[in-house]
Amino acid sequence: MAEILSALRSLMASHSPPLHALIVPSEDYHQSEYVSDRDKRREFVSGFTGSAGLALITKDEARLWTDGRYFLQAMQQLSDQWQLMRIGEDPSVDSWISDNLPREAAIGVDPWCVSVDTAQRWERAFAKNQQKLIQTSSNLVDEVWKNQPPAETNPVIVHPLEFAGRSVAEKLKDLREKLAIERARGIIITALDEVAWLYNIRGSDVSYCPVVHAFAIVTLNSAFLYVDKRKVSSKVSSSIQENGIEVREYGAVSSDVALLASNQLDKDTGLSSGRNDVCETGTCEAEENNNDLIWVDPASCCYALFSKLDAKKMLLQQSPLALAKALKVIDALPIWLNLTIENPVELDGLRNAHIRDGAAVVQYLVWLDKQACNDAISLSNAQMQEIYGASGYFLEGKGASKKRSETMKLTEVTASDKLEGFRATKEHFRGLSFPTISSVGPNAAVIHYSPQPETCAELDPDSIYLFDSGAQYLDGTTDITRTVHFGKPSEHEKACYTSVLKGHIALGNARFPNGTNGHALDILARIPLWRYGLDYRHGTGHGIGSYLNVHEGPHLISFRPQARNVPLQASMTVTDEPGYYADGNFGIRLENVLVIKEADTEFNFGDKGYLSFEHITWAPYQIKLIDLSLLTPEEIEWLNTYHSKCREILAPSMDKNELDWLKKATEPVSA
Repeated sequence: MAEILSALRSLMASHSPPLHALIVPSEDYHQSEYVSDRDKRREFVSGFTGSAGLALITKDEARLWTDGRYFLQAMQQLSDQWQLMRIGEDPSVDSWISDNLPREAAIGVDPWCVSVDTAQRWERAFAKNQQKLIQTSSNLVDEVWKNQPPAETNPVIVHPLEFAGRSVAEKLKDLREKLAIERARGIIITALDEVAWLYNIRGSDVSYCPVVHAFAIVTLNSAFLYVDKRKVSSKVSSSIQENGIEVREYGAVSSDVALLASNQLDKDTGLSSGRNDVCETGTCEAEENNNDLIWVDPASCCYALFSKLDAKKMLLQQSPLALAKALKVIDALPIWLNLTIENPVELDGLRNAHIRDGAAVVQYLVWLDKQACNDAISLSNAQMQEIYGASGYFLEGKGASKKRSETMKLTEVTASDKLEGFRATKEHFRGLSFPTISSVGPNAAVIHYSPQPETCAELDPDSIYLFDSGAQYLDGTTDITRTVHFGKPSEHEKACYTSVLKGHIALGNARFPNGTNGHALDILARIPLWRYGLDYRHGTGHGIGSYLNVHEGPHLISFRPQARNVPLQASMTVTDEPGYYADGNFGIRLENVLVIKEADTEFNFGDKGYLSFEHITWAPYQIKLIDLSLLTPEEIEWLNTYHSKCREILAPSMDKNELDWLKKATEPVSA
């Protein structure tokens, strides 16, 4: 690590102008949350492996900013050469730079790896002391990263209409109508999931995310896909071109944005008249409408492309595809009308994917508890009761001390591998949607814990076990968290679990008027915890894709200010995942995926219309971790109803032993 910092500081000193500081963001050229191995530059320089963070290197210091999900992980992974800066508690990176670096300091950043919003915010902060943000012509980290992984060259795949639900032609038609209304003649699309959704393509360039490293430009007359052509077979290329889309090399996006700025891009393509019948009634005639703006999403477009455009002729606004993708609405409806008629293909696909996923989770819990005798893997005798002498999923008792052979050991990694194996047997499975968080005891208090084979913990019947996991299926993406105990939980653990469950139920049962945002609802999941002076440092809910990213915006349920930006709307998906984490001891989180739907209320104050949630995740909550005396009659009724639905919905996917276990796990309870 010291050698890396020394090499970077040498490049900073020799840069023209010399750099007083270098910012190394986590993001790639598309401002992605999860990036390919080649783009893990912040991880390379700092050693911190979390998905969110920002590194700052000065002549004498190295600091890393990250959010509350990663405080414990960063403290464990950062060397003594680095200082952790806690987002929300310590000064922001721009404030720190403004206050601690000299006047007229030069701060370098790769403009491809920072968004327009972020770069402009930094520039405003730096201007106070006449400091300047310098766009480096190359990425300095790449220059010192000797064994940097190569760029991914995985094939582009056409996502079939039977899973996508809407054709590329329909999506382009809606997008161009939106451009015309906003008086824009083109849009630059940089977010990987938006490119994939618009063009109905998928790939595997980023682990766990079925996306392709690609840009898109759509004008009123043309459409372009910028991708490494080695990834595009002749069959896929023909399919893409049939939709009036021209495939160009990935690196050509830079020069084409310059052509777009000068209104030369359409003239440079043979597809200039190829509208593919997506425009009607003259709405796409740029000359008549004087459309002259270029639409750029400042949150996802990199500063490098933005810098090639005329600032006076830009529409800096959230991409219309962000909301269109999040709203699972029916074919052929204008996406900007925010109509709430469901797209049965996407929503039914998500529901079906979660049923199969719930079956896999139940099979995993059965395996953990009492292991099917015909298991083929080397852990064929591994079971919590047999190996550890634990009482198991249902009964409370201290784990007996037994002598165990290495072949019988259950670890966080071997257990999570088994969960993946159950999912892999399900129809349409294409892989995990994120690295499984399989965590025992103190590790469960690390919110985004990532177990490693060499260092992971053994399952402990006397400790809480938290697993947060999900999968990618062709018809939907899943994300579920359950927390269990195979021995005797303490009264404090039960009280904390019950408080988390109460918040989970309260949010899932909410009814709220149209126009309500996720910031307003976040408190519902926290109130039961606040009663005891407890809380958690992460948001409560995020959108989830349809065989796309497991974290999907633009909406979210969170205490963070950005949760105010987008109201929750019918046909969106969102997670419900409160938690509590006792540092060094245990962690608890419960998570279901919900679909927002119209609510049937007795009254309709203000004629706003009301919304509610539909649970589509199916797996039992562990009764022995619940202090039933803390639940209200309404909460007990909800729990019994949910468990009854679990039995009904998952029964067709269970064998006799699994169904017997599920029936026992979902027996009705009373206070």
